[in-house]
Amino acid sequence: MKPILSLLACACIASLPMFHAGAQSVEACQAAAEQNYPLIKQYGLIEKTAALSIENIGKSWLPQITASGQATWQSDVVSWPEGMSTLMQQAGLQLKGLKKDQYRIGIDIQQTLYDGGSIGLQKNVARLTADIETAETSVNLYEVRRRCNEMYFALLLLDEQIRLCRDREALLLANEKKLEKLFRGGVAAECDWKAMRAERLAATAKLGDLSTSRNTLKRTLEVFCGIENLSPELPSDDSSFVGDSVSASHPQMRLFASRLALTDANERSLNASLRPRLSLFASGYYGYPGYNMFEDMMRHRWTLNAMIGARLTWNISGLYTRKADKARLATQRQQINTARETFLFNTHLDVQRQNDDAQRYRTLLQQDDEIISLREDVRRAAESKLSHGLIDAAQLVRDINEESAARIGRSQHQIEMWKTIYDKKLTTNN
Repeated sequence: MKPILSLLACACIASLPMFHAGAQSVEACQAAAEQNYPLIKQYGLIEKTAALSIENIGKSWLPQITASGQATWQSDVVSWPEGMSTLMQQAGLQLKGLKKDQYRIGIDIQQTLYDGGSIGLQKNVARLTADIETAETSVNLYEVRRRCNEMYFALLLLDEQIRLCRDREALLLANEKKLEKLFRGGVAAECDWKAMRAERLAATAKLGDLSTSRNTLKRTLEVFCGIENLSPELPSDDSSFVGDSVSASHPQMRLFASRLALTDANERSLNASLRPRLSLFASGYYGYPGYNMFEDMMRHRWTLNAMIGARLTWNISGLYTRKADKARLATQRQQINTARETFLFNTHLDVQRQNDDAQRYRTLLQQDDEIISLREDVRRAAESKLSHGLIDAAQLVRDINEESAARIGRSQHQIEMWKTIYDKKLTTNN
């Protein structure tokens, strides 16, 4: 069991809202801690951001409007052929030609009819990107359950230690009173009575120290889970043992699946980028010169001009990098698969270790029961001998302490066993 004081860092969230509850199972505390953790808000933010992104991508089907203004000066302009200019002057017509300074204020409208599936694929990429962010948040939140596990079973261990310390204190007090009577009756030595009293006072002090640590840890866990008056419960049977395989719903497995899905979507987008695009367009401007070039060469005036049509474009420059792009996506896919295999390999090692630890604690518990039974018999025999003046109080104190240590050892082994079981649940998400 990790040191209790190392778990107090989470007290920084003490300002979070709490609700009242009584006894809580470890699963209930884990779920409450996850819901109470501030990072849970990230789910809503990811969903909202994805919805806005998809909405913006969908607007690519709307007409794309561009307004522009332009003023230029050029070194040369279109002019009348010299022969035609002379002929027209002989006919009494003055030909001005185009001016070198030109102006236009216009608007262009384009409506996509076919995009090769690019817009739909962009929406899918946005959704899958949101799925990855959601899975990453789930992975981070999953660690909250582990932190809850540590505190929950540490609190259970403190509760057991306090219970056993009270039992030891009561046992010492009973023997202290017995020795006091024997001392008053002249049967026992004063030093034996005082030695027993000192041991009882030390047990009382130890009980106070454990109670303080327990209250601090309990408050920390209550704040972490958002639950007031929390009371942990020790599991009662072995049905919590789960399979060794990792569940497909494990946050880390869902993260790998989301990343692979995004890689596939990017590959489909790569294919879509090579398809032709078809669109309608309309263009109009007010300025000089207009589309009627000859008229504008004779009269220097601003005119309204418009054009509509259909446009087919096919950008095949993506073929230059297609091979490298597909190789890059294949490498990304291999990296994700390698990371998943590494995770499964490490998880298998963790599960194997946890199975071994659980079995070791089961064996220890069987031995602990026998040791406690023997220590209890020895302590009772020592109490009987003390009553008859056959041993001193120091020997009885040692027997009481050894019995208490055996009981504490059993409680620690039992709680460590259950903690290992629930750690395995988290490891496999079963």
